[in-house]
Amino acid sequence: MKRFISSEPVITLLLLFFTSLVGAQELSFDDGKRYILGGLEVTGLQSYNEQTVKTYTGLRVGQPITVPGDELSEIIKKLWGLELFKDIQFHLVDIKDDQVFLELEITERPTLSDIKINGIKERKVDDIVKDTDLKKGKKITESLIANTKNYLENKYKKQGYLNAKVAIAVANDTAQTNAQKMVINVDKGDKVKIKKMIFDGNEQLADRKLRKAMKKTKEKRFWRFWKKSKFIEEDYENDLDLLADKYAEKGYRDARIISDSVIKVDENNINIKFKLEEGNKYYFGDIDFVGNTVYTDRQLASVLGIKKGDTYNGVLLRKRIADDSKPDAEDLTNLYQNNGYLFSTINPVELSAQNDTINFEIRIIEGKETYLNHVEVVGNDRTNDHVIYRELRTRPGNKYDKSNIIRTIQELQQLGYFDAEQIKPDILNANPNEGTVDINWNLVESGSSQIELQGGYGGGGFIGTLGLSFNNFSIKNILNGEAYKPVPMGDGQTFAMRVQASRTFRVYSLNFAEPWFGGKKPVRFSLNLSRTQQFGVDYASSSRSRIEVDKDRGFAITGITAGLAKRVQWPDDFFTVSHALSYQLYEFNNYDIGLFNFGNGKSNSFAYTLGISRNATMGGRIFPRGGSNFEITAKLTPPYSLFSNKDFESLRDRSQELAELEIEQGGLTAAQNQELEQIDQERFRWLEYYKIKFKGDWYTTLVGDLVLRTNAEFGFLGNYNNDVGDVPFERFFVGGDGLGNFTLDGRDVVQLRGYENQSITPVSELTGTQEGGLIYNKFSLELRYPLTLKPSASIYGLAFLEGGNAFNNFQEFNPFQIKRSAGVGLRIFMPAFGLLGIDFGYGFDEDLRPSSIGNGPSGWQTHFIIGQQF
Repeated sequence: MKRFISSEPVITLLLLFFTSLVGAQELSFDDGKRYILGGLEVTGLQSYNEQTVKTYTGLRVGQPITVPGDELSEIIKKLWGLELFKDIQFHLVDIKDDQVFLELEITERPTLSDIKINGIKERKVDDIVKDTDLKKGKKITESLIANTKNYLENKYKKQGYLNAKVAIAVANDTAQTNAQKMVINVDKGDKVKIKKMIFDGNEQLADRKLRKAMKKTKEKRFWRFWKKSKFIEEDYENDLDLLADKYAEKGYRDARIISDSVIKVDENNINIKFKLEEGNKYYFGDIDFVGNTVYTDRQLASVLGIKKGDTYNGVLLRKRIADDSKPDAEDLTNLYQNNGYLFSTINPVELSAQNDTINFEIRIIEGKETYLNHVEVVGNDRTNDHVIYRELRTRPGNKYDKSNIIRTIQELQQLGYFDAEQIKPDILNANPNEGTVDINWNLVESGSSQIELQGGYGGGGFIGTLGLSFNNFSIKNILNGEAYKPVPMGDGQTFAMRVQASRTFRVYSLNFAEPWFGGKKPVRFSLNLSRTQQFGVDYASSSRSRIEVDKDRGFAITGITAGLAKRVQWPDDFFTVSHALSYQLYEFNNYDIGLFNFGNGKSNSFAYTLGISRNATMGGRIFPRGGSNFEITAKLTPPYSLFSNKDFESLRDRSQELAELEIEQGGLTAAQNQELEQIDQERFRWLEYYKIKFKGDWYTTLVGDLVLRTNAEFGFLGNYNNDVGDVPFERFFVGGDGLGNFTLDGRDVVQLRGYENQSITPVSELTGTQEGGLIYNKFSLELRYPLTLKPSASIYGLAFLEGGNAFNNFQEFNPFQIKRSAGVGLRIFMPAFGLLGIDFGYGFDEDLRPSSIGNGPSGWQTHFIIGQQF
């Protein structure tokens, strides 16, 4: 018969000695006797090795051991701590002379073989399994079940399901040894909404203002769709602080919430009742600065912006000392940190409160000036170090400047090579005694190359497009075979090529850009080569869907553009000034494009473009969260007619006569047509024009991740000589998705959603066709909200209001006469494919096509966005 030493939460050792073995001697429970361990047997094991358990106990045959004693108690504690067993018992098997023989009987806990979760969406099961660590093979314990239940109930209560209930059951799995299946039943119930918030004791602030002060705790209203009225305890506790802050902003420093209570209305609704005590209204008195040597009292008072006699505002005082909501806020803390005083501390202290006036002392400990010791960049697996270091405004030996850190983040985000959401520098090894600090820039590479592969049917045949864009290219390694992974990368250059072709046209383009031309200054060099060909088309007499292509007739544009852009320091270093020279050769071979009156010949365009831009956006290129970006450009050709001896006035008058004659006669003779062609060849042999464009984008974070983009655009195409007239190229075509992949005449294609492509284009008085506008304006409001901003794919939704129009001349121009639209859309940015999107827009007005006049609003239009600007 076995004698045992049992194990329970309060460990007990019970020895029963039989007289046949030990001569009827008795051993007290509290006594212990020293033995030599003669043997140890482990029983009850199902999945563990006996020797492993023996080794873990630390017991060895032949060692001295006291029975009962602390050694066995400690071993049992150790085994319980593993949470692998649900019962542990030591049995006294035998005693021979001074030797004791023990048996360790173990009952293993069952392992988890399968888990099923009911009551939630299938796609969320994996997340719950991961969060609760319910892996197959895990030992099932009471604490595991209790912790899982508590976690899930609290999880859903935090989401507003205050009545959420979770039940967990386990059952033996007969297909496996010592295994159990687990079933979790989740009953979230309905979200508990706040029906009413009741305020008692407020005389100075109305209920409406107090409700508005609470950002995430809102009453149930049918019109409130963005902020829900669900009750979430964590958000509620934070909003209680905002309620106190609201009073502090108005001078009521002593205002407090005496009590707040949640009153259950029914299963799905609650009321919240607040009892308030407002106290007296206070004003700022004297504000003295103590400890400041770097800045004078006057300088500090100017930044603080609070004067004696102002209504007390505790929230404003905190923000003027240190505004945590804005990294670049104009406050006293940033004033010091932007000048090298990283270790400075600033504390406002109330000296006295006399009647309704509070006197303050701003106590400043400036500390030592701080300098950067080590600056390191890690995580750039593809991008070469020099591409990153040239963008850094934090260099070893420089004085610490928080504004330079913020600006560096913006510069790295705009490169587009790294995940913008994860660019966060680590401040390390801060040493206030020596005045030094290290900075580690931890970067996560994101895809910077894109491929465009499209196919479709249009114009009587298949249209194919292949585009490759490498935005972190390395041209110096183009002959280095080992650098092709799959192409040479890492030097921050841009190399792109694009081919689009069908039976009727071909488009080729090649682009290269070096952002640091010469390697020492941020001077961007760019070069663009392009070639466009349009072939003659004859429609079969039986059907316009059947076409015959005549490659002996056609129209082609060959162009080259070279540009330099330099970042300047004035008015600030967000500005860039750019210069570009471009040449286009237009060639006609027995092809009447309808833009002017000749089908054979050539036209030339040589232009200089001056651009001034300021890019100060924050948050990255894909989803900016703040700042602005604007650009104004002027494209100018030489005024050839001013240096020519040609009589352009006579040519213009004769052209108008022939146009009027064509209307009267219903056509022109062959000789008159030839004369008209010669006139246009003379007028447009060298194109002369000037073109002014402006575009501005402003980004404002409204609440959380909700961002408002405001956009305004304007463009004007003018001439130097009215006798020469306006050029038929370079005009503005407004409407649609804004994609201008195939444009033969240098036109600007302007997006205006809710209307068909290029349909907001004025009609020519002479030809009755849409030949492009000479002036346009456009305005947009766009609300954006990110669904995910992961490196693999960034997705955001949007809603927009838009308006714009194009006009034939400045006399007709009216900035308030716009075609309006509204709608919603979705954008997806994947590094390999660039920007993809879809918009659903409703046009409230008629477009400008002759066929649309009198047909009412444009109505719903669907637009697909591929590779467009963000």
